[in-house]
Parts: sequence; structure tokens; C-alpha cells
Amino acid sequence: MVKLYLGNKNYSSWSLRGWFAAKLSGAPFEEVPVQLVNGGRNPKNKGFSPSGYVPVLHDGDTVVWDTLAIAEYLAERHPGMWPADKAVRAWARSIAAEMHSSFQALRNDMTMCVRERVDVRPWSPELTADIARVEEIWSEGRRRHAKLGPFLCGAVSLADAFYAPVAFRFQTYGVHPAGAAGDYLKALLAHPLTKEWERDALAESTIIEADEPRVVYRAKLAARDQAAR
Repeated sequence: MVKLYLGNKNYSSWSLRGWFAAKLSGAPFEEVPVQLVNGGRNPKNKGFSPSGYVPVLHDGDTVVWDTLAIAEYLAERHPGMWPADKAVRAWARSIAAEMHSSFQALRNDMTMCVRERVDVRPWSPELTADIARVEEIWSEGRRRHAKLGPFLCGAVSLADAFYAPVAFRFQTYGVHPAGAAGDYLKALLAHPLTKEWERDALAESTIIEADEPRVVYRAKLAARDQAAR
């Protein structure tokens, strides 16, 4: 059976992408939990992960260790994971690749912590620009494909897998997009796969301080609380 090595579900945004893709394939797979460490890359993972990161997919002797590569590997074997229409598929791949390679401020300033709710405004200009770009993509997806369904390309696809961690980040940090982008956020958070991941994340008790918003933003939150007194 295919094995998918995954980090802590409360924190690991990359693992969520790989897991969502594997679930979307419809094929059975075994989840192998891997404890994340502060700082990301873990040399102890090298026995199963060439990069030292998760997620990693093992299919017999084939090892795939990047989320975009995992998505494409699965899509080659299981139809329907990308949109069937050529133009829609090209757009879906483009926005997935953009999320895979960009949005550094969003990753750094809004660590994924599914169970947390915290407001860390004011945001940096870089983070504000990243949020605006995400909202632009979501609005464009709904404008283009609203007649086909509630997700970025109508029916749920690999494009949504790459934005599922952003949905949790927006939920955690109180980002509330207006209009079509907000409707998409609600639809993605309500999807059965997203709800399943959230349920598992909320059941975890491990604390990783490097990914805890109230630790990352301790000084900022303390200063704001002091000013409000």
C-alpha cells in the first residue's frame, strides 16, 4: 500500500497539501505520522525523506517528497484530480504552482495552527500584499467557474488542496475576505476533507513553540494588551 509520511496536523501546512491530494485520488494509503521539530528540516527523517522534510509519499520503491510532485504523481494515476478542460487545468496548475513557490510573508507571519484564534494586526505590508493576492485568486476562480461548483475550478481539485492551509490560516488570524473570496473560504473550510483534517488536528496535544502564534507574537500581543489597559 502507498504510505504517506505526515507531520503534526495542527501545524504542518505542507503535509495538509499532500494529504488532501492523496485523499482526492480516492486510492487507499497509510498515514505515517512524523513528529515535527522546531526549525523544519529534521536529519532524522533522512531514512524515508531525501529532503528531510514531510510530506513524503512511498509507492513501493518510488519515493516522492515534494507536494507539487506528489500531486502530479497521483494525478497521473488517478483521473479527475485536475480539471478536465485544458484551459481550466492550465489555470489550476498556475495558481497551485504560485502558492507552492510564493507567499513567503504569509508563510512566515501566519504560521498554521489549526486550533488557535488570534488577531495580530497590524499586518506588515508584505503580508497585506500576500493576503490581497490570495483574495484576488479566489475571486477570479469563483468568477470564472461559479457555474461549475463552489470551489476554485468548480468541482474540488488539486488547486484547492494547495489553498487548504491558507483557509486555516485565515480562520486562525481572523482574515475575512469579502464577496466571492469569502464564499470560497467558507466552502473550503466546510469541505469533508478539510473538516476531517481539522478534527484530527484538534485532537493533537503536542506544542511546537516555533509555530505557536501566541509565542511568535508574544511581544506584540503583550504590548497591545498593555496599551489597552
